[in-house]
Amino acid sequence: MINKKSLFLTVFAFFFLLPLITLSQRGNISGTIKDKSTKETVVGASIIIKGTTIGTTSDIDGNFKINNVNAGLVELEISFISYNKEIVEVQVEPGGNAKINVELEEFTFLLDMVTISAKRELDNERVLMMEQKNASGITLQIGAQELSRKGVSDVATAVTKVTGVSKQEGSNRIYVRGLGDRYLSTTLNGLPIPSNNPELKNIALDLFTTDIVEMVTIDKVYNEKISGDFAGGNIDIVSKNRNKENFIEFELGSNVNNNVFTTDEFLLQQGPDYFGFYSIASPTTISDFGFVNSMNPVAKNPIGAGFAATAGKVIPLKRKEINIFTTVNFSNDYSLKEGISKNVNASGYPSKDLTFSTGSYNTNTTAMLNAGYEINAFDRISYNLIFINSSNQQNEDYMGTILDIADYGNGRLIRSTYEKNTLLINQLLGVHKISESTNLKWGTSYNTISSDMPDRIQNTFRSEGDSVYFGQNQITDNHRYFHYLNESEIAGNIALEYSLNKKAEDKSNGKISIGAFIRSKNRDFNSIQYNFRIAGTNRNKPVDPYNLDLFFNQQNLDEGYFTIETFRGNYQVPNVLKPQEYSGTQNIFGGFSSLEYKLTPKFIAIVGLRAEYIYQEVKWNTQIDPLDRRDAFERIEFLPVVTTKYEVTQKQNLRFAANKSYTLPQFKERAFFIYEEVTQVKIGNPDLYPSENYNADLKWEYFPTLGEVFSVTAFGKYILNPINEVTISSATNDISFLNTGDWGYAMGLEFEAKKDIIKFNNSSIIGGLNFTYMITEQELNSEKVKEETRYIVSFTHETASFAGAADYLLNGDITYKYSWKNGLNNIMSTITYQHTSDKIYAIGTDSRGNIIDKGFGLLNFIIKTEFSNKFGIGISVNNLLNPTIQKVQANECNDIVVYSYQKGLFYSLKMNFRF
Repeated sequence: MINKKSLFLTVFAFFFLLPLITLSQRGNISGTIKDKSTKETVVGASIIIKGTTIGTTSDIDGNFKINNVNAGLVELEISFISYNKEIVEVQVEPGGNAKINVELEEFTFLLDMVTISAKRELDNERVLMMEQKNASGITLQIGAQELSRKGVSDVATAVTKVTGVSKQEGSNRIYVRGLGDRYLSTTLNGLPIPSNNPELKNIALDLFTTDIVEMVTIDKVYNEKISGDFAGGNIDIVSKNRNKENFIEFELGSNVNNNVFTTDEFLLQQGPDYFGFYSIASPTTISDFGFVNSMNPVAKNPIGAGFAATAGKVIPLKRKEINIFTTVNFSNDYSLKEGISKNVNASGYPSKDLTFSTGSYNTNTTAMLNAGYEINAFDRISYNLIFINSSNQQNEDYMGTILDIADYGNGRLIRSTYEKNTLLINQLLGVHKISESTNLKWGTSYNTISSDMPDRIQNTFRSEGDSVYFGQNQITDNHRYFHYLNESEIAGNIALEYSLNKKAEDKSNGKISIGAFIRSKNRDFNSIQYNFRIAGTNRNKPVDPYNLDLFFNQQNLDEGYFTIETFRGNYQVPNVLKPQEYSGTQNIFGGFSSLEYKLTPKFIAIVGLRAEYIYQEVKWNTQIDPLDRRDAFERIEFLPVVTTKYEVTQKQNLRFAANKSYTLPQFKERAFFIYEEVTQVKIGNPDLYPSENYNADLKWEYFPTLGEVFSVTAFGKYILNPINEVTISSATNDISFLNTGDWGYAMGLEFEAKKDIIKFNNSSIIGGLNFTYMITEQELNSEKVKEETRYIVSFTHETASFAGAADYLLNGDITYKYSWKNGLNNIMSTITYQHTSDKIYAIGTDSRGNIIDKGFGLLNFIIKTEFSNKFGIGISVNNLLNPTIQKVQANECNDIVVYSYQKGLFYSLKMNFRF
């Protein structure tokens, strides 16, 4: 039998010793790139060996070097934005260093005679680094090249690689500088996109696979072009929109979570299909048993798979060009986690004390079409069509103590959930050059999303010896639940930029920007729960939890073994099938303007103002308020922005920004609506109102060479009337959404470093590290809640950190890359590590302590190889350390672990073929 450790070491040694085996007689090429007319060095010029992918870019001094080039005559392609491409022949001698100096000539043209196409490679790490250095504002970008290097498959994982950004384990919630979902915003190509979750403001970022992403921009500093509903950050996904050449690419993959092999059978709900498109309507009667799906679970083969097809086509026209990019992909994965879950009071007594096993199955189908029409070098119109369908199935099996049903560890609760989200995005975008000094940019979108949870099934049991019986303390303990969300949104923006004091050499002292925007969103949500009232005598008859169809059927319903009711009552109530429902309308429109001016050759200042009119209305008819009600508010916000940049040296910048923004409550938070989960009940608060935010940043950054950066940022945020999700005083310990105090603040330091550690021959080692330290605090005021709302809450503490705000975050990565055959073949391996410290999950009330997410680290390993730019293979192993994920309730007497599990290791294999 082969020893696994020895095999791993052998494979590992092979990949890292490969350079020593394949060395041959080679030489180097170095030189400098300059502007032909000004003789100034050109930073970021692309130098590529023709016919290969090997190359580099010129550094801040215009210098470049390509090591380990095969001896002989080679051709270099040298290009940069707004310059003519140069092709230079170079003779490379074995062991020698060929030096060349190249002068690039700017385009000279008449618009009626020549079409110029100057395209930035916004997926390239070094180009994005140069964009960051030269930008007047403060922004961070991560491109497709860096995402691929780090083995990132979706946008949710991508943003966690950025300084100060974290993701809550076990959910889709993103935190930027300690501020969660309500303080963030998400856009696609600068236009808003709706949320797929009725409880959240932002769409789940893992719906967007990196197949459709050119880069992701994270604005942690507010500016006048971003929606004012902002405090933590704005995440803008820039979709792929053009390609350099015609191509077709296919990808196949497989994945597995090692936890799935610890169970005899991987069980899921019957009904939903393999691809995740399944949905059904709720029953139209409770007099009959009108449910389509069986209650009996089915066993699945828990091995994930995926495939993708991508194509690009460039259609040249006379002095014009049509560029088409399209991709279709499907992926799925299975996972299993086992652990403990408790609900305890201030003294540590549990109302629920359970072990659990949760099996999950996720699918994602994505299709995208981008069609771009280049009228000329400065005018372009593009259309984006994106379709995303995702689904999630979960089979949760809890065993242990359930107060008042099974008090002696003999309880069981099984819940099967299936949720499907379908998103359709339509965008039309345009960029135009009106004159030598004036540019126009506009965009419009129409988006729809549907989120269905058709037929969630929950049943509760108690056991005595080898027999299992139904447990029922409340009628909702055994039920089937359906909900449907539909949301549509129309958005548009337009911006005009005028360059001041435009000179012939294309230099400007600044610019004036003015623009307008509109956003109109409508949501409809309804839900209905069919509760099974088990007849008293039948609660003492044994049942099989895996074959409930023997009990729940038409015959037993007719014979009175059970009855079906909704929250409105039984079949005798006239409107018994009328669902709980709420609808929301939100209209925001206004304008913005800014002045950017170079006060000195080294100092730039931007002063901006955004004005917004906001109207939000929510209507509801629910089980706790079964009359048609509505609540609305409107307000006008004026949001000033100040940003400055001082160029300390050619390689150093000092930046400062200060601004004001606000935070809106969400539809579901304000609708008087109730939603029940396994261990908690959430209820809306119509008295909720917006928060106001004041933000400031100071950043120093140093770029030693192109592609390298060191930066330190100090930031502070002050929030008036912060909103929190807390447990209110009620018989069932419901959770609601409250303005919990008058003030809150967050402040901290961020450090980032990216460094080319070693470069030798055709090998390189690149490293990255970022670290964030934060302090957050907010007032918790029970009297304020009592005075402003219909609820009562008794906070355990007078102050607390923001939920989700970790004291420190750490991200690190190191990549080794080796190329041969002039870059046609390469191999790359990356190790990434991420650590998050302790953070509050839920604020303590009624003498219970805060629930704390304990800190943990994630270690991932990725290795990829590519041959002749035609075939590639990649292997990744995620969560190598497999830490225990824990939530601890910090009671005064002692800390109690209330939630704990291990995710297991995730293995994946991908192969791609390009033609």
